[in-house]
Order: sequence, then structure tokens, then C-alpha cells
Amino acid sequence: MQGVLTGFAVIAVVIGVGYVLGRGGRLGEQGSEVLTRLAFHVASPALLFTTLARADLSVVFSARLLVTALSTAAVMGVFIAVGAVRRWGVGRTTIGALCSGYVNAGNLGIPIAVYVLGDASLVAPVLLFQLVALAPVALTVLDLAGGGGKGGPLWRRLLTPVRNPIAAGALAGVAVAASGLRVPSPVMDPLELIGDMSVPAVLLAFGISLCGSAMPLRGADREPVLLAVVLKSVGQPAVAWALAAGVFGLRGAQLLDVVVTSALPTAQNMFTYASAYRVGERLARDAVLVSTVVAVPVLVGVAAMLG
Repeated sequence: MQGVLTGFAVIAVVIGVGYVLGRGGRLGEQGSEVLTRLAFHVASPALLFTTLARADLSVVFSARLLVTALSTAAVMGVFIAVGAVRRWGVGRTTIGALCSGYVNAGNLGIPIAVYVLGDASLVAPVLLFQLVALAPVALTVLDLAGGGGKGGPLWRRLLTPVRNPIAAGALAGVAVAASGLRVPSPVMDPLELIGDMSVPAVLLAFGISLCGSAMPLRGADREPVLLAVVLKSVGQPAVAWALAAGVFGLRGAQLLDVVVTSALPTAQNMFTYASAYRVGERLARDAVLVSTVVAVPVLVGVAAMLG
């Protein structure tokens, strides 16, 4: 328990440093964007590759992957049902459903996996499921709903998650681990050095982004935002716990790992999807912000109960 709290304290301190940097404008107006791009395109893919290349694939492709898929489907199904009854529209309901179950595995998930769970590879099952399976289905629905995506032909947009740098790094690492190949030190050592930048860059960027954020939970999107946040922050980890413990018999560290990853907040790229399709943008923005704030006490509570 002490180790878990220490891990969260480390994360909070680095986010706080980012916030101070943002308030003082030390990194300029584009500081957060530059750090985010550095982590997304370079550091995080390197970290996932070096971690997964030496990982035990039985951990990646295990009951945890099924728990992730089933818990995600459960909470998204609830939002879709409510959205249909309330007539929120296909595009808006799709964005809200994604906000209910698509966790921030790439940004906050990696540092939490490193500092709280002790292994970056533990976030790989949810990351791969979301990028390779969930995102393409959602993008297809948004296209069929006439969301107006601007990314070119349908086939190209469907391949976007696979061409995602983080997904590419993770898949390359899995391929190396499955092949049994050993990456030479002259290749692995620079990648490890680059990957070490991932966690601090993400946390500093997140701290900077907190400066000047508009107040959420106002306007017509208040109801779907609240529903998405409750499903994401409470529903998904609760369903994951019930499935992991009651159905798959996971205990101890394995149970903690799967519930913590399910309790991560809504992924920031949900706002990217909403903006690209010009639907549910306020819903996505507010859900990301509120679920991120709520995730702190939820994750601490999960760690206290299961750690």
C-alpha cells in the first residue's frame, strides 16, 4: 500500500511541476503540445517496444485481455442504451460511449503502470485492444453516421489506429517477443534511453494543460457527460473487478492490475475523434477533464482496497 501511495505521490509531484511551468510560461505557449508530441511519436513507442520485446506474452494475452474487452463492452452498452432512449443521436452517442470505456492507456496509463504497478507491459492488453479493435469499429460507426471525418477515404481512416506510433511500438515489441529474437544492445540501449523520456514528458505536459481549462459540466451536454464519467470512473472498474475476481478467479497483483487499468480516465484522443467528426466535442472535452480529476481518488481507493 505504501508503495502504491508513493507512486501516486511521484506522479502528482511531476504534474504539479508541469502546472507551475505552465503558469509561469517557462516552456512557451507550445510547451505542452511539444512534450505531448515527443511522448506520443517518439518516447512512448520506444518505451513500449523495449518493454514488450522482453515481456512474457502470457501476461499480455491472458484473462486480463478478456476482462478489459468485456468490461469496456458493458459500460459502452449502457451508454448506448441510454443514448438511444434519450435520442442523443448516433454520432453523439458514439462519442459518449467511447468516453465511457476508452481509457487513457497511452498517456496516464504508462506512467501509472510504471510507478504504481511496476511494469509498463501491464498496460499493453488494454492499449492493443483499444487501438486495434475498439477504435476502428467506432470510426466506422461515425463514418456511417455521416460524421464528416476529414481524414480521406474510409479505408485510410480505419487503418489510422494501426498506424498510431504507440500501437506500432507495442505491436513491434510483441512481434519481437513472439519471435524469440534478441535485439542487439547498440539498438536497444538508445531506445531505452529515449523511452525513459516518456513518463516525465507526459506528466509535465498534462500539468501544463491544466492551466486555464474552462469549467466543465455546463450546458446541454451536462447529462451525457455525467453519465460517461460515472460509467468510466465507477462502472468500468466495478465491472472489471466483478469479472476478474468472480469469473476469471484473479487475485492479488493480477486483480489490482486489471482494476487499476480499468479505472484510468477517459483517453484524451476522444476529443481528437470528436473534433475530426465535428460531433460531441464539448461532451468529449468535459468527459476527459472530469474523469481525469475523479480518477485520482478512485485509483487511490482501488489501490487501498486491493493493494
